[in-house]
Amino acid sequence: VGAPPDRPDGPAGVPEAEAHVDSSASILEAQLPYLIYGTAWKKSRTADLVSRALSAGFRFVDTACQPKHYDEKLVGEGWTSAARELGIRRDDLFLQTKFTAVRGQDPQTVPYDAGATLEEQVRQSVRVSLRNLQTDYIDSLVLHSPMKTMEETMTVWQVFEEFVASGEVVQLGISNCYDLRTFRALYDRSEVKPKVLQNRFYADSGFDVDLREFCAANGVTYQSFWTLSGNRRALGSAEWKEVAAGKGLTPQTLMYALVMTLGHTPLDGTTDAGHMEEDMELMRRMQAGERILDWGETERLSRMLGIPDR
Repeated sequence: VGAPPDRPDGPAGVPEAEAHVDSSASILEAQLPYLIYGTAWKKSRTADLVSRALSAGFRFVDTACQPKHYDEKLVGEGWTSAARELGIRRDDLFLQTKFTAVRGQDPQTVPYDAGATLEEQVRQSVRVSLRNLQTDYIDSLVLHSPMKTMEETMTVWQVFEEFVASGEVVQLGISNCYDLRTFRALYDRSEVKPKVLQNRFYADSGFDVDLREFCAANGVTYQSFWTLSGNRRALGSAEWKEVAAGKGLTPQTLMYALVMTLGHTPLDGTTDAGHMEEDMELMRRMQAGERILDWGETERLSRMLGIPDR
């Protein structure tokens, strides 16, 4: 989902350029696998790491209007700096951010008026995100977690839909939603359907087998986080390492290969330049059509993780 062609390229100083072959729009249009650069817990290093990630080849970036865990303003500084250096434009990139309810914020750094109505909190948060990210539109706006009640969740969602109608947001999603009934209710009741479900991919949630099936059947992108840290035991096993070595991969890149082979999109929050390059090399190989894992290998690795059989 790229920006309409009449959109400005971005802030002053970001050059106009022809669309790149590796732009987010071309990746999505061709339905290729990809990794999203995750920016949680990067603090003062955020701008530099985002710039390094884009230089390595990332074109999708995830953040949140939640100063407790993210520095959204530095994400804006990072992508604009990289854009000037690399000659890429705003619609080569996919910027995803989140609205986080008051209960998920540090009381000292809530980025909107915590005393305002819920609707106004959402509107203020999205406006802050647009300013922080130095953009006039957000590719993907995500509700950080379901609200306390379904009615509150729908209240937030209806304000989200206002931003889609105005053209300031392209698509919507939700994170930390592990109950199929809740996600199905949101899907059924919404006018603008969720296009993203972002969840931890780990054993405690049963690897979201039912939710992932629903996503696949309804055109929803399943984004995984804690993809590595939530599966350390399996990745550290001798069997997993043996498979990785046989593929010329690290245990970590093998995990990303598995998740993308399953049809999902992992968040990748590495701060190591070498790991960024390794991860982008894997992504490019898969985008070029290389079959890293056959079906038997995919099933074997899934069993090693403990993903329930269907």
